[in-house]
Amino acid sequence: MNFNNNDVLIENLKNGNEKAYMFLLETYHRRLHAYAQTLINDPDQAHDIVQNVLLKTWKSRKKLKNQFSIQSFLYKSVYNEFINNYQKNKAMMLLQQKYLESLGEVLEETDENIMERMITVVNTEIKNLPPKCQKVFILSKKEGLTNVEISEHLNVSIKTVEAQITKAFTILRKKLGAQYKMIMLIVFGSEIKGLA
Repeated sequence: MNFNNNDVLIENLKNGNEKAYMFLLETYHRRLHAYAQTLINDPDQAHDIVQNVLLKTWKSRKKLKNQFSIQSFLYKSVYNEFINNYQKNKAMMLLQQKYLESLGEVLEETDENIMERMITVVNTEIKNLPPKCQKVFILSKKEGLTNVEISEHLNVSIKTVEAQITKAFTILRKKLGAQYKMIMLIVFGSEIKGLA
């Protein structure tokens, strides 16, 4: 079978012929990878882009149209995948940038001594929490245990664990005031749930 013929290749791909797909991989993988690298200048990301394009081409093979050149289709798909990745990464970078900027603002407003005092205040307030509440909060936020692990460790229900963590956050929010969110981010890092 002559897979070099565009129509024959597309027809066989649409019919789910795996040999046609293998031909596609062998013929275009290296070329597409080289093209992707000219766009992104990162071999690993270029590899991921090409893998995604080839997988998507196979998954949506029934939508391929005979009148289109498979080569043009693949190159265009690589370009679109690159743009999608770029936009996702850009959105992630913007989020990180906003976090770093707001963190920077707190650090600018407060010198290191004040920061240290804030951290001391948080730790003091944690020590002042009711014993059960304190134990659950420390296991969750400092030890990094999940609610399920805490409930098994302390032999209490998951609902109790959730209630104690919520209670701890409520008390700390009242004690720490306006800069509660940022102080908590600085002390515990960005993965805090319940920062409402």
